[in-house]
Amino acid sequence: MSISQLIPWNRERASTGMVPRETRDPFLALHREMNRLFDDVWRRFDLPADAVAADGWPRVELSEGDKEYLLTAELPGMSEKDVEILFVDQSVVLRGERKAEREDAGRRVSERYYGRFERRIPLDAEIEPDKARAEFRNGLLSVTLPKTPQAQSETVRIPIAKAA
Repeated sequence: MSISQLIPWNRERASTGMVPRETRDPFLALHREMNRLFDDVWRRFDLPADAVAADGWPRVELSEGDKEYLLTAELPGMSEKDVEILFVDQSVVLRGERKAEREDAGRRVSERYYGRFERRIPLDAEIEPDKARAEFRNGLLSVTLPKTPQAQSETVRIPIAKAA
């Protein structure tokens, strides 16, 4: 036995004349491909939720002011009759359906999203749902949600006492 056969990555080359074992054994090649497939699937779970396109549609932006929340959702190609806005359990629920404009059996590639959707956006503060306003313009839905007077916070300075 030569020294080069003691090194694990050289054993295959020394015994087979530089031909990797995977090319000779179809079961090992299949095993390697299956491992790669499962690695790709499990790697997807490590991504944040908004990185997966279908899970995070429609895209939303929520900003909080002193007196209100402003929720903006991108809904291109839709109209206000295709969308429903609800306020349930301190959350805003956007739901609707995007229908295909035509049935095209010969379509080869489609990256557009069609079908029903529902997004639930939780809010931290109490709001007044009866004073909420929504506006739909150019595929952009803007929802203004005023906070209750108790939830509207004012800046209060907290005095710092000297340590003893």
